[in-house]
Amino acid sequence: MADISFSSRAYCKIILHAAKYPHCAINGLLLAKQNNKRDNKSAQLRIEDVVPLFHICLHVSPMAEIALTMVDQFAISKGLVLAGYYLANENINDLSTDKPAHKIADKIAENCGNSLLVVVDNKEITLSMSSIPLRVSQFVDGKWKLKDISDILYDKGATHTFVLYALLKAEKYRNLVDFDNHLDDISLDWQNRKLNKIIEEFIEKYKDIQSKVINK
Repeated sequence: MADISFSSRAYCKIILHAAKYPHCAINGLLLAKQNNKRDNKSAQLRIEDVVPLFHICLHVSPMAEIALTMVDQFAISKGLVLAGYYLANENINDLSTDKPAHKIADKIAENCGNSLLVVVDNKEITLSMSSIPLRVSQFVDGKWKLKDISDILYDKGATHTFVLYALLKAEKYRNLVDFDNHLDDISLDWQNRKLNKIIEEFIEKYKDIQSKVINK
């Protein structure tokens, strides 16, 4: 059984954030529902949601600190924990993580011992979405270790080509709000409740289509 899983909502929002700003570096935070075990390192981790952070000034300390505090409070209110960090680099061929990214990820790992560091491979974000573009590392024994794809489970509804194709073709990434957008206009909802609803609607459409095909 995979020890890491991503919900449809979390997976889609990461992809849509990268798709909205294809020529920018982007980052965000992962929120998880974690099984309670004595050994936190071996607990299964399910990423339920993500909060898109920045696409302009990724590592400006005051803004990052404010965002981390707000997201942590939001997570607690939803019964979730801050469990990781995701990023995509400006250079489409760059899968590295710089020191500021590691600093944030390491800080998260202090409170979540099996947290994740996710790098988005922008080359893989296409309408066809023929492969999973996430490179997932986990904090193990004080180091970030790349996970094998077999260790990670993605909800079928999100990763199916139809769902992401439909979301990307309809340009639903335009509905995504990150903290940069929110700081420009505080009326914009960084919790992305509208986008969450859109993603759910597209997944339900996929399920309806699948059901009709099966019942034919």
